[in-house]
Amino acid sequence: MRPPDGTFFLPGPAGRIEAVLRRHPSPRAAAVVCHPHPHSGGTLYNKVVSRATRALHAAGATVLRFHFRGVEASEGHYDGGAGEVDDARAAIDFLAPEHPHLLVAGYSFGAWVGLRAGAADPRVKALIGVGIPINVYDFSYLRETQKPLLLVQGEHDEWGNLDVVRAFARELPGPVTLEVIPGVNHSLAEHPETMMAKISDFVARRSG
Repeated sequence: MRPPDGTFFLPGPAGRIEAVLRRHPSPRAAAVVCHPHPHSGGTLYNKVVSRATRALHAAGATVLRFHFRGVEASEGHYDGGAGEVDDARAAIDFLAPEHPHLLVAGYSFGAWVGLRAGAADPRVKALIGVGIPINVYDFSYLRETQKPLLLVQGEHDEWGNLDVVRAFARELPGPVTLEVIPGVNHSLAEHPETMMAKISDFVARRSG
């Protein structure tokens, strides 16, 4: 039996995972969205995550966001990223039957974790990284995938230097779209509509 829209629990490798599902009445895609670092207050209710969810849904996607292990009502404990990748895989496993065009998106730490899970999974057709913290985490695994990738980065992101992100994007073998939001930092608090439009446009181009 499919869970209804709203909050529910899905099975995860460290116990139950708290999740929120927003179905689209006529889906052209499905998307998993991963939240930022739990130790920095990251939850599925983060503003960037919520806005990305709205943008994905507006573009025609059924969207699943969830809490990593140990966050809010999800069981387990923080695992430095390795276990959180497994949590993202569990979310992918749950959502994959919803639609053959599956995307994975993440913000900050959630991008590092979610894109790692999505890059290696043949069911995932495209990836979206918002505010990738390339100054802090190793994103070299993206060199092993040719999946379409959208990167949305603030011009003054303090965790993801724009010059470093640009150089990295040029090295990747697959089609990469780098969208820079002028004048904003890692929080992406200003011009949220710009970020949302970039995500919606990418999904509209990539989904059937």
